[in-house]
Amino acid sequence: MLIHPWDAPTEDTEWQQWLAAHAFGQLAANGRPGEPPMLQPLHFAYDPARHEAVTHLARPNPLWSALEDRPTVLLSVVDDYTFIPGPWQAAEDQPPEHGVPTSFYAAVQLTCTAHVVDDPEEKAALLRRQMGHFQPDGGSAPVAAGAAPYGRLLSGIRGLRLEVREVRAKFKYGGKRSEAVQHGISERLAERDGPGDAAARTHQQRRLAATATGKPAS
Repeated sequence: MLIHPWDAPTEDTEWQQWLAAHAFGQLAANGRPGEPPMLQPLHFAYDPARHEAVTHLARPNPLWSALEDRPTVLLSVVDDYTFIPGPWQAAEDQPPEHGVPTSFYAAVQLTCTAHVVDDPEEKAALLRRQMGHFQPDGGSAPVAAGAAPYGRLLSGIRGLRLEVREVRAKFKYGGKRSEAVQHGISERLAERDGPGDAAARTHQQRRLAATATGKPAS
């Protein structure tokens, strides 16, 4: 993923806060030689203090065989995207038809070492971490090995700890353009109000304000 300086996060908290609210992505593992990578959509819980993400998959999932010999994986998350028509991007001294269309989006890629979790107690602890992230208000029975209702189901899954080794993050929201053009795009996003437009506009306005004040964009 190419990351220009104007698309890079201003500090780690920017991508960490975004990732905490966008905990669904695709896990890419290397396939056998000559085969394409394997991609698995999944929910995960990222813990910045531990530098790891946790998740789980069904035991029959074909991803496990790939992880046995090739534990280096990539967890990719992309969201808050929208299409920007060319005329919106035209500079002040250009005719609108000379503007170049583009995409706005946020993306975080975590390069990880995958650790498979099979011990029932450890799997239960991993699931409690995920439940705590996605259901902080509770409402479900505790997950405990050997205890109903979930204990008997643990044998059907395998846990996965993703030890984060590198993070690449990108917030592509027109940072290369002049403030006048960016504000114009923001106004058009508000007018169009299509899928993804409100989230993209929020990111753009947040990063514009950070540029103006010199403060982090988180």
